[in-house]
Amino acid sequence: MLAHLLVAPVSAAAASPQLDPAATVAKGTQALGRAIGNYTLVDMKGAALALRDYRGKPLVISLVYTACSSVCPPTTQHVIDAVNEAGRMIGLDRFNVLTVGFDARNDTPVRLTQFASTQGIKLPNWRVASADPATIEALLGDLGFSYRAVAGGFDHLTQTTILDREGRIYRHVYGEEFPLQMFMEPLKDVVYGTTTSFTFSGIVDRIKFICTAYDPGAGRYRIDYGLVFGSVIAAFSLLVMGGLILREWFRSAHA
Repeated sequence: MLAHLLVAPVSAAAASPQLDPAATVAKGTQALGRAIGNYTLVDMKGAALALRDYRGKPLVISLVYTACSSVCPPTTQHVIDAVNEAGRMIGLDRFNVLTVGFDARNDTPVRLTQFASTQGIKLPNWRVASADPATIEALLGDLGFSYRAVAGGFDHLTQTTILDREGRIYRHVYGEEFPLQMFMEPLKDVVYGTTTSFTFSGIVDRIKFICTAYDPGAGRYRIDYGLVFGSVIAAFSLLVMGGLILREWFRSAHA
């Protein structure tokens, strides 16, 4: 089932043994919950980009190499579509996106710029970067990403990784055309949080989390206003109940 995710940019005669899809996914699974290191990359403008600067917001990392002419471009287009949908429903200011060129020797700022321009990466929360070989190797190790150099390119799984606010790996999404829900649901988790803080913004986020639902007919997400109404009624009922309990406690305490 996973074999179609592999990139084989060379002829069968010249190709080295392919990666084992099950083993590569298992390696990625072992990385879940791991915090990535505070590496410094170089973006397509030649500016330093410290991964620690992304702390505080969820981060989506898309792994490509700029010379790829098979899977990386369509995967990037699919990620663009998913990010645009997430921006529409969640807000682009709530998360960041980073495309990392893992071909350290060849993914120069010039090539990164060409790749971003060709693919149409223009969103304000999205940067494209690479780094020296040692830094890239360390980052890929943290991410649990497997690849193999072959004649004419790389053999690898298409992997998009979602990090939480603290830089921990929350979910990997595999495939060139992954279902939108596989991307949006974990992103909702890390943007809105899996627990509710008893603040106005925390309660609003929890309502958004519950009421943002996938519409299979339209192939996109929408706000389910029935759930919104139910959530508001439930929240109001809890407040009323809490007020009644508090009043009875005061009455009994001062009786």
